[in-house]
Amino acid sequence: MAQVREKTIAEKNERITFQKNEVEVDEYRNHTSSWNDYFTAWAYASTYIANEEESAVTSDERRITFHVRWCSELSKVTSNGYRILFRGDVYNILSVDLMNYQKREIRFSCKKEKR
Repeated sequence: MAQVREKTIAEKNERITFQKNEVEVDEYRNHTSSWNDYFTAWAYASTYIANEEESAVTSDERRITFHVRWCSELSKVTSNGYRILFRGDVYNILSVDLMNYQKREIRFSCKKEKR
């Protein structure tokens, strides 16, 4: 079985911000959903992958994987209710890989949100 090499701290040179979707209540008891900054970390960002859909119009699907050092705040992040900001773009989290629960690294597979 192939061994996956962990990224070194020097390779984690991109700043990313995790945002959490939270419901806020105003003075009139109106509930609104908003994205608030949750945690900022240094990450290694893998290469974009372009996929084409099988339809009349092809669209570019931008996917990226972020490798981040394990920490207790990020171990709580799930694919529901969280997203990542990277270089001015928003990425929805598709999956979270805790790397066999070794508490060294977490991988976030993401897809660029269409605006």
